[in-house]
Amino acid sequence: MKNLSKIIWGVVLLCAGVIFALNAIGITNIDIWFPGWWTLFIIIPCLVGLITEKDKTGNAIGLAFGVLLLLSQLDLFNMSIVWDLIFPAILIVIAIKMIIRGAGKNKAEEMIEDAKEEGDIPSGFAAFSGTDMNFDSREFTGAELNAIFGGVKCDLRGAIIKKDCAIKLSAIFGGVDILVPDNVNVEIKTTSIFGGISDKTAHNPDADATIYISGLCLFGGADIK
Repeated sequence: MKNLSKIIWGVVLLCAGVIFALNAIGITNIDIWFPGWWTLFIIIPCLVGLITEKDKTGNAIGLAFGVLLLLSQLDLFNMSIVWDLIFPAILIVIAIKMIIRGAGKNKAEEMIEDAKEEGDIPSGFAAFSGTDMNFDSREFTGAELNAIFGGVKCDLRGAIIKKDCAIKLSAIFGGVDILVPDNVNVEIKTTSIFGGISDKTAHNPDADATIYISGLCLFGGADIK
């Protein structure tokens, strides 16, 4: 999926470059700056995310919103009704996803609860600030990471990971970075609303353990690398 995303962006940039070049030498006269051209900065990233990312809800909403904005700029659609409905629509989508997620716990959430029963687990919290967590030469059994208008960095590259564990994260108008060692695999199951999570790790068939990651990305994002 990561290669597919690069290919799509490469094609988009190639097309833009060719059009600019042909316009410059007078072969074509394509109007790049058509009414509503700026909506492409919403439409294209959401379209790429819809194709390449597992959680497609936020990208689908963003794509629909971007298309409606473009149609409005072209005087093909009355956008005023959308502005009246956009906030309640977002609340409804978030509520539905929370209800669906709450109806059944995923493996990461169950493991976090089990770890809490056995003892305290590390917690990283950042609000309008940044927090760095480093687990060098320490045993890692799980963590909770919460970034609200801030950033949390969790470095596990030097941690001792003996068995499967879990991380529960929340990125709300913020970002979470998790750096993992090569001897573990990562499995992700998160809810993304106008946000997303990027897994840059490679699958290791000889991994010693698996880190299960769950949580919420709301107007925020997480990078696993």
